[in-house]
Amino acid sequence: LIATSVKIKNLNITFTFGVKEEEGEMTVTLSTSEHLKKHHQRPTRKKPHRCFDCGKSYLRSNSLKVHMRIHTGEKPYSCDQCGKSFTRSNGLIVHLRAHTGEKPYSCIQCGKSFTSSSCLIVHLRAHSGEKHYSCNQCEKSFTRSSSLVSHQRKHTGEKPYSCNQCGKSFTQSSNLVSHKRTHTGEKPYSCDQCGKSFTQSSSLVSHRRTHTGEKPHSCDQCGKSFTTSSHLTIHQRTHTREKPYSCDQCGKRFVTSSHLISHQRTHTGEKPYICNQCGKSCTRSSNLVSHQRTHTGLKPYSCDQCGKRFTSSSHMIVHQRTHTGEKSYSCDQCGKRFYDKRSLNKHQKIHGVLS
Repeated sequence: LIATSVKIKNLNITFTFGVKEEEGEMTVTLSTSEHLKKHHQRPTRKKPHRCFDCGKSYLRSNSLKVHMRIHTGEKPYSCDQCGKSFTRSNGLIVHLRAHTGEKPYSCIQCGKSFTSSSCLIVHLRAHSGEKHYSCNQCEKSFTRSSSLVSHQRKHTGEKPYSCNQCGKSFTQSSNLVSHKRTHTGEKPYSCDQCGKSFTQSSSLVSHRRTHTGEKPHSCDQCGKSFTTSSHLTIHQRTHTREKPYSCDQCGKRFVTSSHLISHQRTHTGEKPYICNQCGKSCTRSSNLVSHQRTHTGLKPYSCDQCGKRFTSSSHMIVHQRTHTGEKSYSCDQCGKRFYDKRSLNKHQKIHGVLS
């Protein structure tokens, strides 16, 4: 870190710079004193360019022009790899990095890299613990204003983004975009190691970690690590025993919404995922993907201890427990432990507990 004092308009201000240079690229973080933020902010300037649709105002006419695209739906910048369109050219530039894997912005504290400077800034708040945006209903705080807006829709039930094919609604536009790909079959993000494709770039990032072994998210209670923060959240419920999702037909509770949705299909009999080779139906898309590998013979997941290969990462994880001796699933009736959920469910039938 390099600390330096400079004089700006008769104000003595100390800036702290954090610089990391790697392969010709430089990352700079900057912090100023709270004194500057509180007492020497720039006076509010008049914003003469006003949007007649929503009333928002801008300093520059070009900024208003870009804003108007939110109302018109115009997205003039398109990705030539997947067709995704953007209202701004810099949005396209950042998106293209999801295809190339380029992450030019690095955190000087932990080395994690990002596709955009805004993502780096949000990440830096994870180190500082800074969460500016608080929910006035449950007091949960967020590092981004957009995350707060999405969260508040859980309280209001608002889902403003609707699919024009099936009518399903979503709290975020990004979730709608991903959902639409279930209709088109489009999976623009492909793994360069095993060829598996995904509807979202974030899913590809998480998947790549199954190959690299990277698990950046650790449980503060038991030290177990995970490839994604959402997997860590789900795991932590094994410590708290929290099961926030309940079936409205039988009352059974689940740690994840996806498990609840799959369970509800046992009541409806719905199996929406169909194999185009043999016609077998599955309750989950992931089960269909694993099943289709019985036709192709593809086994992309290998055990790093014995080399045995598997059609799904979940089967590999269960197998690896035979090496480590870990038995994550315990019977709440007698305490007996098991390597996987299926063995636990089978055992619980002895006690008269139905899965």
